[in-house]
Amino acid sequence: MGSNTYIKTIEWDMMDKKKFFPLSMLSSFSVRCCLFPLTVIKTQLQVQHRSDLYKGMIDCAFKIYKSEGVPGLYRGFWISSVQIVSGVFYISTYEGVRHILNDFGAGHRMKSLIGGGCASLVGQTIIVPFDVISQHAMVLGMGKSHMNPLGINTGPNRSRLNISLDIAKEIVRRDGFKGFYRGYTASLMAYVPNSALWWVFYHMYQEELCRVCPPYVSHLLIQCVAGSLGGFTTTVITNPLDIIRARLQVQRLDSMKVAFKDLWAEERMNVFFKGLSARLVQSAAFSFSIILGYETIKRIAIDEQYKHLIRW
Repeated sequence: MGSNTYIKTIEWDMMDKKKFFPLSMLSSFSVRCCLFPLTVIKTQLQVQHRSDLYKGMIDCAFKIYKSEGVPGLYRGFWISSVQIVSGVFYISTYEGVRHILNDFGAGHRMKSLIGGGCASLVGQTIIVPFDVISQHAMVLGMGKSHMNPLGINTGPNRSRLNISLDIAKEIVRRDGFKGFYRGYTASLMAYVPNSALWWVFYHMYQEELCRVCPPYVSHLLIQCVAGSLGGFTTTVITNPLDIIRARLQVQRLDSMKVAFKDLWAEERMNVFFKGLSARLVQSAAFSFSIILGYETIKRIAIDEQYKHLIRW
């Protein structure tokens, strides 16, 4: 099959949705199971004061494992796993917006930019309340009083479910329903540009790699590498915003301005690098894994009439 005759991007109207949605949810859950410890490590590195607890990603992982074992690396997992539901809405929005923009004759990169931004807006609106609870659970027991701002009882006989429910009840008691959307604006500012840029970079890197790689190189491998490169690029660009988001949600600061002011006074130029190594590893691994699952499932779910135009 010639390099110009196969379908490089499988579009929304080419797939059987009955196959796509369940396989997509299974893939998303599997990836989150494998990579969730990186999220815990990243969050704890971001909210620590300077480097008073952990010197870096490996030191953080070792200390969490030493004190709590594997369960410590999965703090807040079941609350966070609700993201597989938001993931369905995310990918449906992304593909749906691309399909609509295609009717208006939008270019490939413009479709990716707008689709990625809209998808993140929908996904974040669903997931932020669960993210707030999950991040409180992730940082409990870090050894600093301000890491338990809700005063949650974390006694040895308390299950993770009870602790998570107590976090939710305390948020409602103190702030009402709006407490679940603490840091929502910061989340949008961090993740909407991140998502929009990621899809643009993903397709851009994919096009460049297809151009320079020999025809025998797997197209799926090219897409996975392009996803990782896109993850690296957007992570470097948006890292300070992600730190501010995490601190707003966990340390209950009043505004993004206060969060940035405190962060700058504490870290100065290190604000651009704090927790970056963990985020880069998480982003690259997550992007590679998600694209591997996402693009494989699209190939499986594609309608019969297009299967002969698919290259693995």
